Amino acid sequence: MNIGDQINVLRTEGERIAVAGGELALNASVPTCPGWNVKDLLTHIGTVHRWAAAIVGEALPYDPRKQEFQHIVGPLPHDDLLVDWVREGLLRLAAALEAAPSGLQCWQMFPSESSRRFWVRRQAHETTIHRVDAEQARGDEISPVGPEFAADGIDELLLGFHGRPSSRVRALRPSVLHIHASDLPPGRGDWYIHPTDTGPLVTFSEVETPHCVIEGPVELLYLALWNRLPFDDLLVRGDPALLHLWRNYSAVRWVDPVDV
Repeated sequence: MNIGDQINVLRTEGERIAVAGGELALNASVPTCPGWNVKDLLTHIGTVHRWAAAIVGEALPYDPRKQEFQHIVGPLPHDDLLVDWVREGLLRLAAALEAAPSGLQCWQMFPSESSRRFWVRRQAHETTIHRVDAEQARGDEISPVGPEFAADGIDELLLGFHGRPSSRVRALRPSVLHIHASDLPPGRGDWYIHPTDTGPLVTFSEVETPHCVIEGPVELLYLALWNRLPFDDLLVRGDPALLHLWRNYSAVRWVDPVDV
């Protein structure tokens, strides 16, 4: 997907979160985020959008969570104004991403071909995943995300987040977890995760026989790998310990600025 398409995804998914937030009680639980209620979800997405907009708009070479987070985010609004605050943050982020130069250089969490492309992609997936959270809180069926976007999100998760030394998906003995998207063409729908004692390596072709295979439509794989759906609707074959390893240690965590 190109940058314009992903910014459109960001706008659409962000508005869906705002709509759901306006229809739900703020103390309603969010099943896919244990311990969170709707107010927590709205506060998180509004905060993250402002944080990302500041990094992009000001071309910050550092993570402002460590220095000036409260200045960037500002005071949290009264509960009655929370949904409007979320929409304002969404508009601010989309505008910053649209205005950013192609050669933008700023802080980012992991390598990408450009900082602008990194932040467009990251915030499109961040917002989509939390839109799923909002729909789950409302008891809706999950709206589709599209196979191309889902495959891109799996790439980002496996090669980006779990390509970092901080990944907790580790194993002491060699093993291979094969993720197979049954609805993508050969050569595009396969990821081979090789957990090691220093983090996982990912390949796109089979270099050794997988110990566990998870197979299904790419959209279900995307949401399951992001821990937003159970693996029950996917075909799982082989050693269940690898599935448990992923489920227990793959979650991407937002570091609260208070704890930095």
